[in-house]
Order: sequence, then C-alpha cells, then structure tokens
Amino acid sequence: MKKKLSEMNIGESGVVVSVQGDGMIRRRLFDMGVTPGADVYLRKRAPLGDPYELTLRGYELTLRRNEAEQVSVEVKE
Repeated sequence: MKKKLSEMNIGESGVVVSVQGDGMIRRRLFDMGVTPGADVYLRKRAPLGDPYELTLRGYELTLRRNEAEQVSVEVKE
C-alpha cells in the first residue's frame, strides 16, 4: 500500500517510491539518503507529530513533518 511517510504508523516499514518537493527540500532529502529504493522504518514520532525518527540505510534520521510529507513510501505488509 502506497502512502506518504508522514502517514505511516510507528513500527511500519517500507520502501521509498518517490520524493517530491521543490529544489532545496528535495536536494536535502537526497543528500540524507532518502532516495527511491531505500528501505525505511518509522521508529518514533514526537507527541505533537513533529519530528519523525526513522531508520534508513543503517542510521537514524530525524525529519520534520513538511519533509516527511514529500516522501511517498510503499508500505510492507
């Protein structure tokens, strides 16, 4: 099932399908390793929903909600 990274539930994992956004946000996500084909696991979300803590490419990454909304993920069942 395809959804935005910001819509994932804690404990879900998936594969990055695409990254939208304007030049700076998209480039920043690519520089951090958020690229199509990368496995991603949502570890935690702050109580107010921002930021998100992910495991990606063997390291932990924290993203803001507006960044997570730019990433489409194919969630593993």
